[in-house]
Amino acid sequence: MSAMSFSLPPDGVLLGLGCDLVEVERIRGVLERHGERFLQRTFTPEEQAYCGGLKFPHKHYAARWAAKEAVSKAFTTGIGGHLDWTSISVYHGERNEPLVRLDDKAASLLRELGGTGVMISLSHTETHAMAVAALVRS
Repeated sequence: MSAMSFSLPPDGVLLGLGCDLVEVERIRGVLERHGERFLQRTFTPEEQAYCGGLKFPHKHYAARWAAKEAVSKAFTTGIGGHLDWTSISVYHGERNEPLVRLDDKAASLLRELGGTGVMISLSHTETHAMAVAALVRS
């Protein structure tokens, strides 16, 4: 996976935009019903290590779920043929900002589209998690 961290310069180009909103309780329910199987299929080891160490992991898993959906919408592919759930991994930068790490398959698709990076923003409340993602060329 290649890490991407940057700011869009004034002459940068927005190639795709996606957003997603998910109910936190939905993710908590899936975690309770499917546990490890759901985690392995949907989240990278990096994401599992981060979320699993927090007091309310389901809120953070929900935000990452929303991020994966938002990124897949920005690619206009959804999750499936071109992107797997684990093709997209959310981690934190030096200032604790959310960043995206793409696996080789997703990074190749980004290059095919002429992109150089993915930018995301995450948020969650007690009841909902949301994410916005942008594919950019800088």
